[in-house]
Amino acid sequence: LPMAFRDVNARRHIGLQQLSSLALAGRTLLGPMKSCKFIVDESTNQSTLICSAVRLIESLDLTSAAGQLLNETIQAQNKEFRTGISTLLFLVGAWSNAILECLQQNVPVSAIVSVMSEGLNSCCERVQCLQISIHDVNKELCSSSVRPNAFKSKTCQIGCDSLLNPQIFLYFQKDISTPEEAIPINSCSRQEDDSNFNKRLVSPLAGFGSVASLVKPAGDTSTSLISGSGVIASSCNKQKLTHSRYFSALGKSHFSSQQGNFQGYVLGPSADPCECYGLGHLAMALSHGNQTSVKLLQSIVAYQQERAECSGSSQFNIAGIVTCCLPGLPESYSCVSPGFITLVSPEQATVIKYFEDKPLRIILMDGDLTEQYRHLGFNRPCNVRTILEHPSLLEGRAGDLWLSSMLDILINFEVNLVLVKGNVCENLMERCIANSILVIGSVTRDVLCAFGEVTSAQSVTYLTQLNASCVGSGVQVELWKACDGRAMDLGELVPVWIKVRGIPLLTAMLTTTVASKMQLIEDQFWTSVYRLHHALNDEKVFLGGGAVELLCLSHIQMLAEQPLQPANKNAVKEFHNPWLAASATEYKSVVLQALASGWKQYLSVVMCNTTKAASELEACTSVDHHLKKAAECGSPSAYILKEFRRGDLLRGGSGSLADHGESLKVYDNVTAKTEAWRRALDLVLLVLQTDAEIITGPKRNQLLNSHVSSEFMFL
Repeated sequence: LPMAFRDVNARRHIGLQQLSSLALAGRTLLGPMKSCKFIVDESTNQSTLICSAVRLIESLDLTSAAGQLLNETIQAQNKEFRTGISTLLFLVGAWSNAILECLQQNVPVSAIVSVMSEGLNSCCERVQCLQISIHDVNKELCSSSVRPNAFKSKTCQIGCDSLLNPQIFLYFQKDISTPEEAIPINSCSRQEDDSNFNKRLVSPLAGFGSVASLVKPAGDTSTSLISGSGVIASSCNKQKLTHSRYFSALGKSHFSSQQGNFQGYVLGPSADPCECYGLGHLAMALSHGNQTSVKLLQSIVAYQQERAECSGSSQFNIAGIVTCCLPGLPESYSCVSPGFITLVSPEQATVIKYFEDKPLRIILMDGDLTEQYRHLGFNRPCNVRTILEHPSLLEGRAGDLWLSSMLDILINFEVNLVLVKGNVCENLMERCIANSILVIGSVTRDVLCAFGEVTSAQSVTYLTQLNASCVGSGVQVELWKACDGRAMDLGELVPVWIKVRGIPLLTAMLTTTVASKMQLIEDQFWTSVYRLHHALNDEKVFLGGGAVELLCLSHIQMLAEQPLQPANKNAVKEFHNPWLAASATEYKSVVLQALASGWKQYLSVVMCNTTKAASELEACTSVDHHLKKAAECGSPSAYILKEFRRGDLLRGGSGSLADHGESLKVYDNVTAKTEAWRRALDLVLLVLQTDAEIITGPKRNQLLNSHVSSEFMFL
């Protein structure tokens, strides 16, 4: 087998240099105030705005072995946590440079691997003192939001002046006989009749109808915390909400896209503010300044908490959240609606006009709706020879028979709506449209489960399995309209709203007038969602704002300054060689300083990116100042905790949020952060321990004629 062989020089490790170069591209993505990047596709001249390390790595040309390993590591972190990727990417670069310096000082690879691994494990144990339970965080955040000056609290009012601030309101809309009749909104017996469920909306200013008014009892001097930004409503007194469509304020004033003109109401208050809006406050603290996404998330939290109080279900169900991206509308139109909203073709939209205000029969399919589809594990019959695997549906009679039989099944069971997990045959789609049957493909499993739960529909793999018990009912479909009542037509795609009473599914409508920004907004939203999800799973969070990294830095420096001790018996046993154990002990200080340099660079870059320092030199000076004071205090963790509570840690809060006068407390996920550290170090050490690069295939011949051919041995 012809191949090219390149020796990896120990002093000039090629793999580590490649990791360092790739990580350098994501330097400005670190911290709460990220700098966006334009990714331009030279083949199509189309550009996309990205602000995450995942999208950056997906856009880079990762032809090297080290680059592919980096991509796999980042994809694994993203698949499991959806957060911590920028930290991982930065530390990969910082620790790669630090190890290259160790190699320049002739530090053995074995010593680097052992000391760095032990140092990281020691840090992970040390920072456990900065973990706070979710209950304590909720209690602290909610108590700070309901104190006498709570109505000026930045926790609740943050982002009022932001141009990205959407108007999101969660409200009931009821048909009742007396306009002045009010229903207590902190009780589960809120008379939510199923027949009126379709009028209950989570929407911006005036979606699909009237907006309920907020009425205060006599003598109630409490104030809603929603003034304009409209996310959190908190009061110790029981508010009452009128539900008459005739009490709507919209009849008196026309809709305005300007913010701050409407007093809204968010669902879910209770007598104890900590129980009511703890998750909303926690979502804000975990958002790291992402104002647009957190407002949507807080509306979702309020809605799900309201359901949880009455049904006993989970307070935050990430499986009940989907997104629908709608370019062309301002970001202030972003909203949350119950049910499922998706984009369909204009031809499919014509079918929906026949469905308005009619209950539909629905079926769910957990595979592809094509003739060639076979489920996983399908075994072909024995003693059968296949003549033609994929007959043409346009020419072959067999294809026409399949189309006719599938359409007959749908017509016989009077099916109006088909939700398919996979792809849909285009010819079958056309025939269904002609027979007023709406078929929607690429629907996630969570959406299928949600509709199956409330419609009694059972998923089938093939239409031939369909029977009467598999067909659900009670679904309604209509064209989605913007909050000012106009229907949306994007040319190629039209948004459609599929709803059914009692469905636990919520759709976050993400809008923007800049098409290239759509992916960015969706990524930021899901990052906020998963941060809250993982915080609830961990049942604890880290102090944010650089507190954990500062303690790691302090701890590693303390270990590095410890006097050298002879190698103990455990170390000799671990390395199976007294020389290796002695080597690790001898170089321990140098390697630990290299490990610490990664976190020091991390803090410095975050401070520069958030404009808390004019240069990295100034940032490093500030970090050294905190390290010195922490050492003088005697207990670095106590000093860091005190500075965090004062809001003075590293001279800032969370980016733009700290500019509002009162520093907002910021928290981080525990497992996601520590796993990002471990994955970054594991990748760097793995690349460090490779001693050769062997290339086979066509690229070997390309290298033979390239300018780097002198570095390879061709076999």
